[in-house]
Amino acid sequence: MRIAVWNTAFLGDAVLTLPLIRLLKAAWPEAGIDFYVRGGLAPLFEAQPELARVYTCDKRGAGKGLAAIPAQGREIRARGYDLWVDAHLSLRSSFMAWKSRARDRVGYAEAALSRLVFTRRISRGFHDFQEIERLFRLGEALNLPRALLDDPALHWPELVLPARAHEEAAQLLAPLGGRRAIGLHPGSVWPTKRWTPEGFAHVLRRALEAGVGVVLLAGPGEEGTAREVRDLASAAGRDGFLDLSGKTSLLSLAAVIARLGGYVTNDSGPMHLAWAQRVPVTAIFGPTVRSLGFAPRGADSTVIEADTPCRPCGLHGHKACPQGHFRCMKDIDPEAVWQDVRRKLEKRGN
Repeated sequence: MRIAVWNTAFLGDAVLTLPLIRLLKAAWPEAGIDFYVRGGLAPLFEAQPELARVYTCDKRGAGKGLAAIPAQGREIRARGYDLWVDAHLSLRSSFMAWKSRARDRVGYAEAALSRLVFTRRISRGFHDFQEIERLFRLGEALNLPRALLDDPALHWPELVLPARAHEEAAQLLAPLGGRRAIGLHPGSVWPTKRWTPEGFAHVLRRALEAGVGVVLLAGPGEEGTAREVRDLASAAGRDGFLDLSGKTSLLSLAAVIARLGGYVTNDSGPMHLAWAQRVPVTAIFGPTVRSLGFAPRGADSTVIEADTPCRPCGLHGHKACPQGHFRCMKDIDPEAVWQDVRRKLEKRGN
């Protein structure tokens, strides 16, 4: 049996799809499962034991836009899937499901052209469930056993990284000399999801004063934000500070995070890389709220937020605060964030 799982949304969405993939593998242990993800994310899942192959769907660039869709559809059909599971909602996703010609195609009732494309449909239940449970509803549409659907062990992503990622992470962190360290990741795709640089700088200073190492992290395009945090904290050259902003691939970033004793982050894709690997997370939520279904999980995950009446102002965030005041981030107490980190370090004996 060949199964395809399609979710070409953002990094966090792909990580949150891993429990669904684990569920399908538990239901059909002998099946070969392929995962379709957004361009650039495939290396992150190359060692995932439930997967046979990982394919990317690049949406932008030469040969990657709308003109490439028919060719991609033909390639998908040639792979001969028996079951197609669409965890996305877009028109492109629905087209690929239809083009697969899989005899069984399951997707959300809210997806584009769902009545024409899917052989099984189910409501996403966006306001009633967290995202992992929303994804498990696709398993309900397949009539999977209740024992599997309710198995709490299957509701965790269990991200598995290749050995080379851990080797690279060890080299990147070597300058710390084995010192206990937390990570700070002040970036996000959405500007209003970024906590203030002053807030991150406060946590950075407090950690160094307490003898805790700090690793500053940033993805492509986020280096300027990280630099502002570093400069506000006057951290450059200080003992225990390691600036890895812009120096990691997605794969090595995930492996670096796995070695940290704590992680302070905005509501972003890297946040999911942390809690999925059971790293204590202190997540700063501004324009988004936990009830949207994308909060970090586990006893060592904390969401810190300000009680402002305009939240949430959207599913993802905005380029600028719609109200013009940005209180959802500015009202968060930096010392409360540091104390949350400190408590977790003490709990773990770090």
